[in-house]
Amino acid sequence: MEFKDYYDALGVKPEATDAEIKSAYRKLARKYHPDKNKEAGAEEKFKTINEANEVLKDPEKRRAYDQVRAGGYRSGEQFRPPPGWGQQQGQGFDFGGGGGGGGDFSDFFESLFGGGRGAGARGQAQPRRGRDIQARIETDLQTAYNGGKTRVVLNDSAGGERVLEVKIPAGIQSGQVIRLGGQGHQGSGGGPSGDLLLEVGIRDDARFRLEGRTVLHTLPISPWEAALGATVPVPTLGGHVDLRIPAGSQSGRKLRLKGRGLPGSEPGDQIVMLEIRVPVADTHEEKAAFEELKDAFPDFDPRR
Repeated sequence: MEFKDYYDALGVKPEATDAEIKSAYRKLARKYHPDKNKEAGAEEKFKTINEANEVLKDPEKRRAYDQVRAGGYRSGEQFRPPPGWGQQQGQGFDFGGGGGGGGDFSDFFESLFGGGRGAGARGQAQPRRGRDIQARIETDLQTAYNGGKTRVVLNDSAGGERVLEVKIPAGIQSGQVIRLGGQGHQGSGGGPSGDLLLEVGIRDDARFRLEGRTVLHTLPISPWEAALGATVPVPTLGGHVDLRIPAGSQSGRKLRLKGRGLPGSEPGDQIVMLEIRVPVADTHEEKAAFEELKDAFPDFDPRR
């Protein structure tokens, strides 16, 4: 198992006072609480913060932890309790106060303090919830718009595979997390399994770019469509629509298609940016047409 630096987890120095530890814990707990912070890894960070507070707020646990930490361990290093540690410390630690984390402590915590989730009156292990699994999946933009299903393959510790079919909600955004209850690591002692937390990423699309729920699309148009105005078909995630281009439009002009972005409680829009494309004059007739156009606008200077 890995050693955990509880002082580093709370961002305090080893000589921090009880008041400093309490203040640091409250600040971080508010920041990473799962009800407020939906970013990937926030829930695991919240559990680590609670575990650190559970140790450092209690004078007896803190003294025991400092004794181990004095051995020069660093966060992430492999750790084993000193020989005879359990007999030295006894079973007198109190876990009733929690810390907001529901007693969901790590193996490192339990190796030091024994029975962090408690032991039954007859020495039987109490039910223990399994750990959550965090993973990342990617979907295409069209599926993010319409909703759909994708398959997730999970490898277990025994080398086997589990295949799950995951429903992608319509309008999901990159970075959002889908929680599948009970699909995490198996619990022990009759405890429930953990959850599977899937952070969703949306793959790049050749036609569109996303900014939140807004869909951006660059639309090529001809010089005469820009000059005279026209109605042209425009691709959207919901299918093609007709867009009216005002006469006298320039490259870079942005036109808005209301409600054509990603769906949601407040659907996004689609922004269409015009890009004028000039045809290549290969034949004598085509070159002559450009000469006539030049003669028709003798005072026009695009750099003016």
